[in-house]
Amino acid sequence: MDLRSYIRDVPDFPKPGILFKDITPLLADPSAYAYAVAKLAAHYATRPVDAIAAAEARGFLFAAPMALELRKPLIPLRKPGKLPFQTHSYKYDLEYGSAELQVHIDAIAPHAQVLLVDDVLATGGTMAAACKLVEQAGGKVAGCAFLLELTHLQGRERLAGYDCFSLIQC
Repeated sequence: MDLRSYIRDVPDFPKPGILFKDITPLLADPSAYAYAVAKLAAHYATRPVDAIAAAEARGFLFAAPMALELRKPLIPLRKPGKLPFQTHSYKYDLEYGSAELQVHIDAIAPHAQVLLVDDVLATGGTMAAACKLVEQAGGKVAGCAFLLELTHLQGRERLAGYDCFSLIQC
């Protein structure tokens, strides 16, 4: 199945000069969506993974079904104030300001191998922060998985030292 055919280009979104890669056509097709999740999960089926984590919100779209398919716990990485229990926090800078991710203090077992999942690898800022948060919480990053990688933005370079896998490169 050619997953690229399910990615729509939207020029000048969210601002002029940006060519946005829209994954909603893939999500709208159950066969394509299931195929993408299965291919991502298959890549990690024989690798040491204890849990799957994702930053909100679009990462959840792929991490949750992967966690079910691989029979692994799902760990949500959320924005401040969204988790009801005590948390670890990691603040990071973005191109347009700063952000923060949090995880429950008991979500990651010591030395657990955590696979991080997101829909798109662009500049790598959020995924780099997710990696740091997992490590701060006592886990180890088993890898970083993406549906789509925008290679011209060189996000993989920001994730140097971590194993990265993407199904589609544009």
